Amino acid sequence: MNTRLVAAKVVARVLQDGQSLTVALELALKSVESVKDRAFIQAICYGVCRYFYRLDFILNELLAKPLKDQDIKALALIGLYQLKYMRVKPHAAVSETVFAAGKKPWAKALINALLRSYLRDQEGLEAKADQVKSAFTSHPNWLVKQVEQDWPEQAQQIFHENNQLPPMTLRINLARISQAQYLQALAEREIEAKAVSFCPSAIVLDKPVMVDLLPGFTEGWVSVQDAAAQLAAVLLDVQIGNRVLDVCAAPGGKAAHILEHQPKLKELVAVDIDMSRMQRVDDNLQRLKLSAKMIVGNAASPKDWWDGQLFERILLDAPCSALGVIRRHPDIKLLRRAGDIKPLQELQQSIMQAIWPLLAPGGVMLYATCSILKQENELQIKAFLMEHPDAVEVPIEADWGVSGSYGRQIITGESSMDGFYYARIRKK
Repeated sequence: MNTRLVAAKVVARVLQDGQSLTVALELALKSVESVKDRAFIQAICYGVCRYFYRLDFILNELLAKPLKDQDIKALALIGLYQLKYMRVKPHAAVSETVFAAGKKPWAKALINALLRSYLRDQEGLEAKADQVKSAFTSHPNWLVKQVEQDWPEQAQQIFHENNQLPPMTLRINLARISQAQYLQALAEREIEAKAVSFCPSAIVLDKPVMVDLLPGFTEGWVSVQDAAAQLAAVLLDVQIGNRVLDVCAAPGGKAAHILEHQPKLKELVAVDIDMSRMQRVDDNLQRLKLSAKMIVGNAASPKDWWDGQLFERILLDAPCSALGVIRRHPDIKLLRRAGDIKPLQELQQSIMQAIWPLLAPGGVMLYATCSILKQENELQIKAFLMEHPDAVEVPIEADWGVSGSYGRQIITGESSMDGFYYARIRKK
């Protein structure tokens, strides 16, 4: 099996077919038995997507005319990625990538020439890339402009953090074990980690590990969840006997955390529009020995599934651009378009409008996204509050994030967290 050829086909599916990297990799890795090979293929594919805009700029500088063959273009990008970012010996990177071109003599000659030209003029090509903003940041131009507009002071930090490998963060089930006790259990297995001071359930590992190596994983002591996502359960401030609605609940991490955080709920109802995604909610809850009422339904049309009983708390984890989790899903930079944002805004508003009547007077709705764009976040809350005189913002006072005109924004990378937004709204 040629690992570079497998990786090239995955990258081509993302570039040409618009397939998500997760799906493309899952399909490709089914036939790869070696753990080492699987890790190598995954590292290359994630890396090429992460640095695509820089690699693509350099490739275009090396080419006399654009490459029409997307498989060969993907292979060329993979070659450049190895030479620039991986600890593969240059001669091996060149020869193995050329070999992966298979029965296309012209492609072998072209890739050999491209990669050797890069090695000869690497310094000059990299200097050119540094002069072009999309190549320097390795982000599409539309996103560079939008981030610089929304976050002029933090823009460079966001671009830098989006290109880093994300940490592995754990959520401790505090009903079963304390943060300090779990840190001790990790230390006994020589797994280095540190606590997150402002989130008592969160622990960040120094290096990712397989979940089956985590103490008590199968027993439900711990789950994998970014610290930013763990803040939802605390912010929702669920009380004993509350009825809670988790809208757009898949894959179920926040629902599980709410149940761990407050085991004495009247009921937690989890709603998601996708049957297969709802299965993931069920799987997560079963592992943790937790229960919720699960409904496959459209959040924007509650009349089809709501039983008429009001909720004291609602978590709306709104569908969004996911631009705050690019470091975990670098293909977002390739697949997301500027034109996607307005339809997402409209969907977010329609869900908020539809769900608001389900909240009891005095109840709280927590609006959350994993986006860093103000159009999806504080501007949405501003518009909603203007239309609903019975709604009032409950400010979030915290030692994390940036306070906006409404709600609180976590900038990607802050305290090792993903980019996240939260706003609390109480019904009068």
